[in-house]
Amino acid sequence: MVGFAGRRPLRYLLGLPGLLVAALLVACGAPGSAEVSTPAAGSSPVATAQLTVFAAASLTDAFNDLGQSFATTPAGARVRFSYAGSPTLRTQLAQGARADLFASADEPNMQGAQQDGTIASTPKIFVSNRLVVIVPRRNPAGITTLPDLGRSGVKLVLAAANVPVGNYARQSLTKMGGDPSFGAGFTQQALANVVSDETDVKQVVAKVQLGEADAGIVYSSDVTAAVRPQVTVIAIPDPYNVVARYPIAVVEGSANPTAAQAFIDYVLSPTGQATLEHYGFIPVAPTGAPRG
Repeated sequence: MVGFAGRRPLRYLLGLPGLLVAALLVACGAPGSAEVSTPAAGSSPVATAQLTVFAAASLTDAFNDLGQSFATTPAGARVRFSYAGSPTLRTQLAQGARADLFASADEPNMQGAQQDGTIASTPKIFVSNRLVVIVPRRNPAGITTLPDLGRSGVKLVLAAANVPVGNYARQSLTKMGGDPSFGAGFTQQALANVVSDETDVKQVVAKVQLGEADAGIVYSSDVTAAVRPQVTVIAIPDPYNVVARYPIAVVEGSANPTAAQAFIDYVLSPTGQATLEHYGFIPVAPTGAPRG
C-alpha cells in the first residue's frame, strides 16, 4: 500500500494555473485513500476539523458513504480514509503514521494496537460480518458446493493468514473439515489448493472477478452491486461460518479527539448502523430500517 499521505508527482500538474495546482495538491490522495468533506453550513466548530481514519479494506464503500453523510451533521468534519488490511494499518500506526481513528476487521489487531500503545480510547464493536464463497460467473471449475473447494486442481484464493478475513476463512475450512460429509482430509486439500495469499479482501474479490481464481472466501459485504454480476455466491451455513466483529477506537495523539469520538458515535447511531446494513454488514445496534 502506498503511504496514505502521498501526493501525485508535480510533473502531472505542470501547465495548470496556480490555483488549480494548489487545489489538486490538497485533493489528490494515495491509492487506497478517499476523502470526503462538505461540512454543513453553520455547523459547530468541530465541522472545521479534519479526520484521518485508518479502516479495514472491507469497509471501503460503507465508510465512504458514512464519511460523506457525517460531514453534513452538526458535529461533522472532513474525513479522509486510508484503507488496507488491518495488520498493515496496525503496523503503520506502530511505525508512527498519523491518524485519528482505527477501525479493524478483527479484535486481535485492535488488541495488538493497544499493546503497541497507539490506541487512546476503549475500542467499541460497531458492526459484524459473515463469510461467503464466491466463484466467477462462468465458473469454469464447476464449483457448486462447499466440498468442491477440496477437489484436486481447484485454484482457491484467500487473504493471507494474518489478515482477518484470511484467518476467518481458514477457521471456516477447519470447521468444514470436522464434518465427515466433507470427506477425509478436506481441510488439508482445500488449503493445498490455495494459489495466492492476498493482502486484503478486495484483492481476493478482484482475482475471482478476473477469473484468475476458481473460488475465494470473502465477506458477504464484499459482494456489492458492482461485483454481483461477475460472481456467483455460495453461502456458508452457520455451523461452518465465522462471524467477524469490527472494533473502532480513537488513536493516541489524535489531533481531533472530539471529532473522532463524534464519528464513532455517528457510526453507532441508527443512521450509521442502517448505512452499514445497507452495505451488507450485520448491525450491532437497532437501525429502525425494515428487514427484507
